[in-house]
Amino acid sequence: MKLENKAYEEKMQKSVSSYEDALALIRAGRANPMLVNSVSFEYYGAPTPINTMADVKASDPKTVTIVPYDPSTLKAMEKALLASDIGITPANDGRCIRLVFPQPTEERRREIAKQIQKMGEEAKVAVRNIRRDANDRIKKLKKDSEMTEDEQKESEKSIQELTDKYVKIIDGVTSKKTKEIMEL
Repeated sequence: MKLENKAYEEKMQKSVSSYEDALALIRAGRANPMLVNSVSFEYYGAPTPINTMADVKASDPKTVTIVPYDPSTLKAMEKALLASDIGITPANDGRCIRLVFPQPTEERRREIAKQIQKMGEEAKVAVRNIRRDANDRIKKLKKDSEMTEDEQKESEKSIQELTDKYVKIIDGVTSKKTKEIMEL
């Protein structure tokens, strides 16, 4: 009985996806509408994500414009943005909110690149933990005589190949994002 890799591959893919999602939130001096996805404001007593109650878009490479569907929510949205950790002061003109992204300094770009490297390492650790879980399962199956030694070796080899594949994907995503940051 050879170990089925599908479940482990799905877990590794989810690790890569969550890493990519985390990278999308990194502010790199470019206007990114996804930055406000995690910001919520009080709307009729319930926390409501800004992106569900407003048109959020990058109007130019340095500016995100937020136009609320209900103009009465403008002040609450502005207050939520000020309280959030996005690090940009919103400009409210009475109709919409503008977030202007400053150009990061060389030092700040290096800090961001280090942060990306660290996040990449964490994503690789997550993938390696999935490999460890798979290998533990393989050893248990072998111990319980549900798997032969040849099947054990083949399963371990296939899990290692899967791990190598996803570590390589993470390295590619990391280097792409680092290059993007350093070229600003």
